[in-house]
Amino acid sequence: MKRQFLQNLLALFARNILTVYKPDVIGITGSVGKTSTKDAISLVLASHFRVRASPKNFNTEIGVSLTIIGVADLPRSLFGWLRVFLRALCLILIHNGTYPSILVLEMGADKPGDIAYLTSIAPCKIGVLTAIAPAHLEGFGTMENLVQEKKIIYRHLSSDGVAILNADDKAVFPLTESSNASVITFGLNPDANVRANEIKRALRFREGDESYGGIQCAISIDDTNMDATFPLIFRIEHLSCILSALAVGNVYHIPLPQMLDWLTHYQAPPGRSRLLPGIKHTLIIDDSYNSSPRAARGAIDALMEIEIDEKAKRIAVLGDMKELGMQSEHEHRELGKYCSNAGIDLLVTVGPQAKYIAQSARESGMNSEIIEVFDRAYEAGRYLQEKIKRGDVILIKGSQDVRLEKIVEELMAQPGRAGELLVRQEEYWKRK
Repeated sequence: MKRQFLQNLLALFARNILTVYKPDVIGITGSVGKTSTKDAISLVLASHFRVRASPKNFNTEIGVSLTIIGVADLPRSLFGWLRVFLRALCLILIHNGTYPSILVLEMGADKPGDIAYLTSIAPCKIGVLTAIAPAHLEGFGTMENLVQEKKIIYRHLSSDGVAILNADDKAVFPLTESSNASVITFGLNPDANVRANEIKRALRFREGDESYGGIQCAISIDDTNMDATFPLIFRIEHLSCILSALAVGNVYHIPLPQMLDWLTHYQAPPGRSRLLPGIKHTLIIDDSYNSSPRAARGAIDALMEIEIDEKAKRIAVLGDMKELGMQSEHEHRELGKYCSNAGIDLLVTVGPQAKYIAQSARESGMNSEIIEVFDRAYEAGRYLQEKIKRGDVILIKGSQDVRLEKIVEELMAQPGRAGELLVRQEEYWKRK
């Protein structure tokens, strides 16, 4: 009851603030890539406009309202909430000339009705749909229900709005014909309005190399073409985030050369395929923020593409994938088969559901001697500290409940920078 009252009160304040200031709202939803897409879009727009983006993972009923009000941290006391309400009231009654002209809002969905509710608070001028994949199935039951929920991000748009859709996603691309708004597609698909081709990835971790990431490609927006280099990313999924940002920037008529110049500084947020130096001259792929079946397979593909020295190992540390409902065991077993076929040198699983990954990998022919199973992150971290050797590359990926960022902190070469480089470093998480 208290939460519902708080949610309704915040929504009331947020709606009134939007009525007063009338910023453009860019809403971003999808099963994966929301935060990375938000960051890329904000980077493109920030040099031309006053932009505010959702902090952290503020993509819920309360988080979206707090972003509109301008609060970056969840209050922990009654006085903290009173300050939020006072701030909101002041914004409504006293015009603030520095209020953002564009809000870039993540919109998450755990159950049917979430996107409809969030867009009722903050109707969008632009709706971005990143991808649709099995996630949060506990709340939706079936993929079809999930697809119907995600559709709302563009179905609610008015005729002068813009829907920006992923042309590479088989669940998203067919939706382009059912929007009242203008539609811009992005991706590697040659039919996309904003697309990348001639892609070259520099993925290596060898003795003497000073750099190990980067993507080069040709960018096309309708009839405009330019070569581009993004030195701080190495996953195709992050290139997709960049393409969606270019699509948004194109709506605002920002020249392509300017956008590409700013996006050379783009890197993935903490815990989302960040490349970090590890102890013993190893390399960590820190993907500890979250995990889903599709994202885990993509991370494994990236791990296997990195060039390493002959005696080095590719190690996959995989934790539970949460919110998969009745499909959980099946999806974990399917990932185990994928690991077995990929050629991983060492598979380490963490968590009760991830045991199915290990079991399925064995059943699919993977040598039991290169599979290790742990219940908790700290156990796996201790094991890996002893096991890893110079030149190894370690992928660490799992859902937030498994807390695999603790393993990253154990293995990173600069643990003193954990607060800057890793996810879930706030006191709230440290106490959990």
